[in-house]
Parts: sequence; structure tokens; C-alpha cells
Amino acid sequence: MLVDEALAALALEAGGYYVDATFGRGGHTAQILQALGREGRVLAIDRDPQAIEAGHQRFANEVRLTLVHASFADLTTLVPVHAHGEPCRGVLFDLGVSSPQLDNPERGFSFRADGPLDMRMDPTRGEPVSAWLARASVDEIREVIATLGEERFARRVAQAIVEGRREQPIARTSQLAAIVAKAVRTREPGKHPATRTFQALRMFINDELGQLEKGLAAALEFLTPGGRLAVISFHSLEDRIVKRFMKRQTEIDPALVDLPVLPTGAEPRLKLVGRKSRAVAREVATNPRARSALLRVAEKIK
Repeated sequence: MLVDEALAALALEAGGYYVDATFGRGGHTAQILQALGREGRVLAIDRDPQAIEAGHQRFANEVRLTLVHASFADLTTLVPVHAHGEPCRGVLFDLGVSSPQLDNPERGFSFRADGPLDMRMDPTRGEPVSAWLARASVDEIREVIATLGEERFARRVAQAIVEGRREQPIARTSQLAAIVAKAVRTREPGKHPATRTFQALRMFINDELGQLEKGLAAALEFLTPGGRLAVISFHSLEDRIVKRFMKRQTEIDPALVDLPVLPTGAEPRLKLVGRKSRAVAREVATNPRARSALLRVAEKIK
């Protein structure tokens, strides 16, 4: 999504070193590699081992690419290990869940097909949503759904989940979708009643907002001066974190403005590049997910 805009935002240099922090199925990585010369390099990471496996098959003969199964929250340690001292010219984040994850019922991300209620982006770590729902209190469930799903019927949904699990474990996506559908009587036209609940639980079980905050901070540390940070988000909570992070790094702390000499590290570290970008109509027509995509770009100050 926003492939052309993202590549333009990175201001790619033929021999540069770049990080694709959300490999997915390699769409952005492929375009970056195509724009690079023989000396260019890409480090691509993903939390999903299936994504990395697919990447090894797709790019089996690509010597300029390093694929790593990891979270972008760990970029601070990953980049020094794999960059071998090369300055990083750009980092790209394409946030949220990928289409292959949504389309595979066995991953449990979607209510559109029955599958195990998992939702982990990395199935090798942590607990599935079903395990958390089996032990969480009404208030804990309500808080997650209200905060991350912005669901106005969050308490009703939480109570229905707790009542439902008394009858039998909620282990399948179809079970949860049916419980939520009964609790949420009204919804925007064309939107399933369980949309906000599934979104909230996915974001929670994967700590998506916490991971994003760590990933942005890490990217800023290892970007070389003049390097670009490009972030594509799909959710208002994600975009809010990105917007505030970039804005904060472009300003001097108001409490320090009048000092004759700024303390080390108090100067602005980023400058915004262009305005936020949205997907064009033709991209939305071929991929409805793109309708909410939003790109923000910043450059590390020299």
C-alpha cells in the first residue's frame, strides 16, 4: 500500500542501506531492491515466521537482502548486528495486520471464517486471545475493547463474553463473533458488529501500540543524519502515536527554549517531509484496506 509514495519518501540512494521493519510478503522490499544498485542493502524483519519463510522462497537468490524473524521493537539491537557499520539511510514501517494473516482462518484474525481464536502475529510466542479471554475480568476486557477498539458497547460486549465462557470455552472465531453480534445491536452500515472487538483484541494481544513506540524510538537512534523515517498506519491510534512522536522530535522542549545554550540532546532531531499522504482511488479500488492508509515521513536532521 502507498508503495510509490513510500519509496519516494525514502529518497532511495543506489548504494544505501535500508530497513523494511514490516516485511509482510515483501511488496515494499521488492520495490526498494529494484531501486537499489549492486552495493545497496536491505534488512527486512517480521514478527510472523510464515512471512519470513515466504520471503526466503521469494528472494532465495537475492544477496542484497537479509531476512530476520523478529519484532521491530528490537531494532536497536538488530541493526548494529546486521548493518556491519553501514549508515542506515531509511526505515519503513507498514503497520497493522497483513492480508495473508487475515485471509488464513487458522491464524484467527478474522471473523469472516471460522478458525482458532489466536490472533498472534508471532504464533511461537505469547498466548492466544482465547487463553486471555478465558481468565480476564469483565473490567479488563471492557478496557481493552473500549480503548483499542473505541467500541461504545464495550461493557455489554465484555459481559457477554464472560457469560458465554461460563457455558463453554470461547476457542473459535465464530463463537466470539456470534457473542459480540448479540451484544452489539447497531453498527455502521456495511460493518460487522464484531469488527471493533476483533481489532481491539488483536492490537492488545500483540502489544501493537507499545511495539510501535519502541520501534519508532529505535529507528531514530540508528538512522544516519539525512536518513528518512516513513510510516504507513491504518488506525487512528497508530497514527496518533506516529504524529506525536514526529512532532515531539521536531521541536525544542518549551522549558528549554530561552536557555542560551541547549543541553546535549535537546535540539530537534527530525524535520517533517511533505504532508501526510493517503492512498489514491485506484489503489483503494483494487485493495479496500488501503482506504484508511496514511503515510507520514520525517528526516533526521544533520
